[in-house]
Amino acid sequence: MPEANIATPMPPRTALLMLVALTSGFALSSAFRTVAAMVAAPLQADFGLSPQALGVFAATFHFAFGAMQLFMGIGIDLYGVRRSILTAFPLCIAGALLSALAPGYGALLLGQALIGVGCAPAFLVCTVFIARHFAPQRFATMSGVAMALGTLGMLFTGTPLAWVVQQWSWRAGFWVLALLALLAWLWMWRAVHEPVQPAQPDAPDAPRESVREAVLRFGALFLLPHTWGIVALGAVSYAALISLRGLWLGPMLIARHGFTLVQSGNVALALSLAALAGPLLFGRLDPGTATRRRWIVACTLLMALLFAAMALLHSAWLDVACMLAIGLLSGYLILQYADVRAAYPAAITGRAMAVFTMAMFLGVAAMQWLTGLVASLAKAQSGFDPFVAVMASIAALLALAALAFRLLPQPPRDLGMHPGRP
Repeated sequence: MPEANIATPMPPRTALLMLVALTSGFALSSAFRTVAAMVAAPLQADFGLSPQALGVFAATFHFAFGAMQLFMGIGIDLYGVRRSILTAFPLCIAGALLSALAPGYGALLLGQALIGVGCAPAFLVCTVFIARHFAPQRFATMSGVAMALGTLGMLFTGTPLAWVVQQWSWRAGFWVLALLALLAWLWMWRAVHEPVQPAQPDAPDAPRESVREAVLRFGALFLLPHTWGIVALGAVSYAALISLRGLWLGPMLIARHGFTLVQSGNVALALSLAALAGPLLFGRLDPGTATRRRWIVACTLLMALLFAAMALLHSAWLDVACMLAIGLLSGYLILQYADVRAAYPAAITGRAMAVFTMAMFLGVAAMQWLTGLVASLAKAQSGFDPFVAVMASIAALLALAALAFRLLPQPPRDLGMHPGRP
């Protein structure tokens, strides 16, 4: 398969500096996907939103983000990292401006959709860049570094955003995010210049793969039996973290324990710091292909237990401790990315990562919509704590996903010996 944008080797320092610039886009993506936790209460007050409508608001970003992964994966494979991110990211800036100016709920949803599309390649370009410019044995470690740097965006949507919203308004938060997104785009435009060469040096005149062919090859990934276990777990594991950090953390601490908005922001900040350390930790602990999948199942079940504890035990200190533990444990997502990297031929790295990322963010959208519905139904039952239903449903989904990942077909062990196409 002619791969138009496999890069030539570059000096390690140059590659690292470009990766840091790319993570600035991912950092803004992390901020946008978690902004709902801090603006949920003022949005409900301004627009009279129900819990279900709030869930739809939070899910819109992730639905748009996930739905675009197919096109972003193809774009990265055909046109390269630089052109893909620089073309898409301005939509994120436009969406943030529209959200800041939104006269009503409909415009707010449109703004979130634009942000989701603009951010769609943000982490994908990082993982593909690492796969192309760093040694395979460093993939998990460097992905952990990239995810940790990207998680810095969550720090802004903790205490700093809570303070901005409390001092001015939720609209001011979107204005600040729009400015930061513009600065990130300028940094990537200035710093990222990926050298490319034909994937088939012995056949430089080979025709470039058409978009139609690329779509068909993307779809062919779903014909591989081991894709479904990867998709099943990918759709739930990251969704659990973002549904907590990006939507329910603030409302639960405020309603259940009487926290103020800034106090909730402090907890969100602490969770974000834990989530920043998690990828670095798991990147170092990666056990390799022999036992990596057993680690992934164990981590998923442990996360399910933490959500179950928040559902069943009503203690402010326990809830906060579980949130911080979930933030740290979420770093095992790096092991999932390493598993995807090892499960498919190198020639389709961009598309394989896109399938996984698409599953992740469509899963986030689905979980935020579902938990919003669950919360609304629970609220309709007199005296029933809606957060019990939300946390219990997330715990159940995690346990089911771990079971599916364990029982569905596994990737072939000798895949690395047979590079090619699906």
